[in-house]
Amino acid sequence: MCGISGVAGLTDVSHILLASIKSLEYRGYDSCGMAILAQRRIEIRKDVGTVDEVIQRQRLYEVHGLLGIAHTRWATHGGVTSVNAHPHRSSDGAFAVVHNGIISNYRQLRGELEELGYVFSSETDSEVIPHLLHFYYRREQDVERALQCCLARLEGSYAFALLTTHEPERLYCAKLQSPLILGIGSNQNFIGSDFNAFIAYTRSAVVLDDHEYAVLTNDSYRIINALTSLPIRKNLMHIAWDPEQAQKGGYPHYMLKEVFEQPQTVSKVLAIERGELEKLARSLFDAGRAYFIGAGTTYYAALFGQYQLAELAQLFVPAISSDEFKFGALVDAETLVVAISQSGETYDTLEALRFAREHGAHTAAIVNVQGSSMTRLVDQVIMQGSGPEICVVSTKSALAQMLILTRLALVAGLLRGTLSAVQYDEREAELRLLPAVIQRILNEKSGFINTIARRHCHVNDWLYLGRGIYYAVAMESALKMKEVAYLHAEGMPGGFLKHGTLALIGEGVNTIVFTPPRAQRELHDLSLGSTEEVKARGGYLIGIHFDAEPSLYQDQVQLPEMPAILGPFAQLVVGQLLAYFAATALKRNVDKPRSLAKSVTVA
Repeated sequence: MCGISGVAGLTDVSHILLASIKSLEYRGYDSCGMAILAQRRIEIRKDVGTVDEVIQRQRLYEVHGLLGIAHTRWATHGGVTSVNAHPHRSSDGAFAVVHNGIISNYRQLRGELEELGYVFSSETDSEVIPHLLHFYYRREQDVERALQCCLARLEGSYAFALLTTHEPERLYCAKLQSPLILGIGSNQNFIGSDFNAFIAYTRSAVVLDDHEYAVLTNDSYRIINALTSLPIRKNLMHIAWDPEQAQKGGYPHYMLKEVFEQPQTVSKVLAIERGELEKLARSLFDAGRAYFIGAGTTYYAALFGQYQLAELAQLFVPAISSDEFKFGALVDAETLVVAISQSGETYDTLEALRFAREHGAHTAAIVNVQGSSMTRLVDQVIMQGSGPEICVVSTKSALAQMLILTRLALVAGLLRGTLSAVQYDEREAELRLLPAVIQRILNEKSGFINTIARRHCHVNDWLYLGRGIYYAVAMESALKMKEVAYLHAEGMPGGFLKHGTLALIGEGVNTIVFTPPRAQRELHDLSLGSTEEVKARGGYLIGIHFDAEPSLYQDQVQLPEMPAILGPFAQLVVGQLLAYFAATALKRNVDKPRSLAKSVTVA
């Protein structure tokens, strides 16, 4: 949450900063602002609202200079007000700071500073940073030394960038448990919370690690270990993403664009070398116990993987939500923990991995973002290669993760002997049909799904039912409806329905049933049983099915026949489209849903 941008250039950088925070807006969008240093004076303009609203209201395009920082916020400490928006300045106006993360000891620091006469104008934890810098600069008379003293006092998590009138050609930044990356260009250098901050200008990057800070000018940069004050040499990373991938490309929303990119996403996952999957599969075999962990959508991807490994490899790897992991898992040196994350920066998942490592466990991750904190924390990484996902809610990344876990289960089944070589080859061949299957659904079913969504978007309460692996699909599809349409949607196993939830069936409650193909006979029949239970009580039914009896449902999306292994993916796409069309019918902010942020980097 929250997007940080900084630029040091030879020419005016204001237009770069504005473009940068537009590209980062998915990380936070309740307020934004920027600080430009020109003629030894820092001008700050900020306000509540979207980036475009603030640009126009505060006329950000009128501020010019060669050095600047900018920020787009998702509130954690302090309400959504203009004074709580970033940047924050020191009392004398000589320091300006933008910050992401949480300073856990800010109350103590604020109390100390207030006793010394410092006056705070905001409710944020972030404002302690410029005041601390001012305090230590008065003592040290050196900006870098003041920064080192400041970092020694800060506890919690942070990524921040600062500029100061005392050194009008330099930007500073620092990192601890919150992502921060340098972009190295020609006659201009950048700071960003992720690659999207500067990918339009350079693809050369340096990823900062914890307890590091950096000093940048337009043509140089230094990285220093904050604990030892020693310089650090780091290799440049080449960013493989195409900047055009992060643009809408004619779609009305990033979410729809990313849903429609899923055939290409699948092709990229199918190109992952089998050897990478075999390495992770053997780690699962060698472990005394293993877990999948994730948060939100990635927890449901983990649950999907749990079902696939059980069915295809007869291997039990339970899924646990990252935020509950340390309270419900048994972890020791014989344990393997496999994390799933789009951003690679999810706080709860990183904390769970750190907990696992502290107890001697081995770790692995399936991640989308190259160079993220998670990729550098774990022992093994599978890069899913989905490309940038700008919409706050995850679609193509989630499907990619589920497909990777399916391929992992197939490889594990082959190695364990639960699948023959012929069966393995058949399933892999079936997976290669998936891009065309998804494309057909997008081409042929979008209109039907749109009609259903618009017909029922006024319904506030939804039940999503699935059996077996379709339970994971139901949970993820319900989450999408909550996230983008702001409708109450509850996913559950079909068998759970009769243990209490049937009491809710009635007017004003719609039920969606994800019915498997007839080839999955037991799951198919059990799903129809749940459907009959709802119908018997007068519930409104929407069926997503392949070959079930259409008369069971008041509305339906009938999918073409396909191999059983493809069924959950096809139905997942339907769930994504249903949420999207319901949200657009209700005129929701699809790409930036209220109260949510793309990368949840705080506890």
